[in-house]
Amino acid sequence: MGRARTIGRRSFLIGSAAIAGGVAFGVYTARTPFANPNLKELQQGTASFNPWVIVDSDKVTLIATHADKGQGIFSAQAALIAEELDIDLDQVEVSFGMPDKAYFNGAAIDAMAGFPLYDNSPTAERVRGFLGGVVKLALPMMATGGSSAIPDTYEKLRHAGACARETLKLAASQQSGVPVGQLKTERGSVILPDGTALSYTSLAGIAATIEPVEKVALRDPKDWKLAGKPMNRVDMVQKCTGTLDYGIDFETEDMVYAAIKVNPRQGGAMNSYDASAAKEMKGVKDVLEITGGVAVIADNTWRAIQASNAIEFDWGEAPYPAEQADHWKVLEETFTEESLNAEARVEGDVDAAEGEEVTGEYRSPYIAHAPLEPLNATILVTDERVDIWTGHQIQMFVESIVAGITGVDQENVHLHNKFMGGSFGHRLEFDFIKQAAEIANQMRGTPVKMTYSREEDFAHDFPRHITMGRGVAKHKDGKVTSLDVQIAGQSVMRSQMGRMGMSLPGPDAQLHEGAWDAPNFNLPNLRVRSYLTEALAPVSSWRAVGAGPNVFIYETLLDEAIHAAGADPLEERIRLMGHDVSVKVLEKVGEISNWNGANLGENRGRGVAYGFSFGVPVATVVEVTNTDRGIKLDGVWVAADVGKVIDPGNLENLGQGGTVWGLGHAINCEITYSDGMAEQSNYHAHEGMRIWQCPPITFAALENSPKVRGFGEPPVPPSAPALGNAIFAATGQRIREMPFNKHIDFV
Repeated sequence: MGRARTIGRRSFLIGSAAIAGGVAFGVYTARTPFANPNLKELQQGTASFNPWVIVDSDKVTLIATHADKGQGIFSAQAALIAEELDIDLDQVEVSFGMPDKAYFNGAAIDAMAGFPLYDNSPTAERVRGFLGGVVKLALPMMATGGSSAIPDTYEKLRHAGACARETLKLAASQQSGVPVGQLKTERGSVILPDGTALSYTSLAGIAATIEPVEKVALRDPKDWKLAGKPMNRVDMVQKCTGTLDYGIDFETEDMVYAAIKVNPRQGGAMNSYDASAAKEMKGVKDVLEITGGVAVIADNTWRAIQASNAIEFDWGEAPYPAEQADHWKVLEETFTEESLNAEARVEGDVDAAEGEEVTGEYRSPYIAHAPLEPLNATILVTDERVDIWTGHQIQMFVESIVAGITGVDQENVHLHNKFMGGSFGHRLEFDFIKQAAEIANQMRGTPVKMTYSREEDFAHDFPRHITMGRGVAKHKDGKVTSLDVQIAGQSVMRSQMGRMGMSLPGPDAQLHEGAWDAPNFNLPNLRVRSYLTEALAPVSSWRAVGAGPNVFIYETLLDEAIHAAGADPLEERIRLMGHDVSVKVLEKVGEISNWNGANLGENRGRGVAYGFSFGVPVATVVEVTNTDRGIKLDGVWVAADVGKVIDPGNLENLGQGGTVWGLGHAINCEITYSDGMAEQSNYHAHEGMRIWQCPPITFAALENSPKVRGFGEPPVPPSAPALGNAIFAATGQRIREMPFNKHIDFV
């Protein structure tokens, strides 16, 4: 992997604790399964061999444990189970799992261990095992985020399917008298030597009486019949026919509808309000006070929203700078020793390194999540029970928060998790859950659907954090010799955890992720430092979190140094890369884009960028033309290595979609504050990429990484710097601030 690297103090302390005595504890708890939650409500004659497989006389049900917000995990997880169970996806039903610690997400903890995710050394693995064990005991979260769903379930779901298959073979042996060794399985049936097929559903009753098999060898992926091959997503027909059950679609008898108004200055108070006009409007049933604002109850959502707009408010001031220029000023003043979050990485000596200097300052703005489905939740509160219908990424916390607000025991609070029309991190938050619970608690016995208007969704979003980067690069004899990267911004984790009444000890690694873990081991001098401010607007996780702005900083500075050195942008990146898997990714993107053979001509240019996030190396090439109407995107090529491809079609969709997301936001999007309020209120002012702007995107997947990784976020970070680098190649204009449309026109 290259020469030894400096390990930060935090990593050393965590690693020492694990090695000194916590390893056995961590490994033991990480491997000890929780009880099967399906057994709580199992009907007679129904078999559930583990938390992920249920078989009754009518159907086989597979449990998807992670929230599906469009990334396709519902199908991918079902395919992992079905592959070992020997059943086709068109023979099963797929359901979301009930919130339960049996579905604890251990992979989400890996990034917190203080080691880059390409570091699979014994020390790094032991620390991850220790942390996983501690968190599993102390806070076993059923959660979706950090591109962790596939890494979390890759082994356990295959194991679940295999154990269910072998248990069904035992049932078939018991029924037929044929030894297990003479049985095989195929398409949802156990096959006897004479060719008789015993369907899994016909064996459910007997299987329910058998102790489930717990140990079984998994198939070699090279023998897979379903996973790893093109497949139809199990939710595709419903999506195409408009029948998929999103949270916003839920309806039940006697429902009322709520719309809220809360101070648009995040965290500010509501001094007073006058709802007299709203109460007189058609369909309005009531106006209720909630924390920080009010809720209008009406007989449909539209009337509730219109009435909420008729209320007059006196709002308190924001606890952060009122004007956008002052937010940037705060960051400019954050590059101090007192504000140092971490000296995250030190290689060589950047101060003593020889060569000509290249300097730059880089800015990434606040950006809204803006999912197409606005935040919503339906809640029915009674004295004995609470039911919640919504889509959320941390299901168990939803139940505990609602239990605290309503006073109903958590065991009697039930979340029915729904598909999400996008999230991008927005549905990791609990503000809308708390608001809906407060409203429903005041209307016990009546189901209440609370839906944000689009304007409210923008006003109360906790956006992507604002970031400023400063860099000094050096080059000599046609080679880059040094990079010194400084990043100033907010702690997303502290902001989020603070809203949950929790704290984050020590430095926040997200503040420098995507820069400190760049595997440029052949770069002799590298320093990455991050600086922290908490004096700005509240923020939240946004697709790719810290890697988004930080890869833009790192890769733009690197590109400036490469051009100043007169080197080839792709070849120099390959030379600097000391990570074999990443080298192959860079070589692949060069191959599919015909990097060395393209004859672009005048006013055209190509840019390349590399990003490492969530354990996945991604390389992106963008080609543009500088026309008399502005920059036109001609083509994009993306290569990535996720270790093992589960669904090739969906992986390509994620690669293309993440690239479009990254490009569109780099070109057009920002949230700015005036008088403490977000100035952008809808898509007209926060516009993603249009279809007619979108270029052809060619995607290639590699499978050289030693670990299986998720891909919901990794395509995003290299998109912006690749585009910026292409614009420079075509025009000679270097853009160091997003959104790019502030500095150059686009067709």
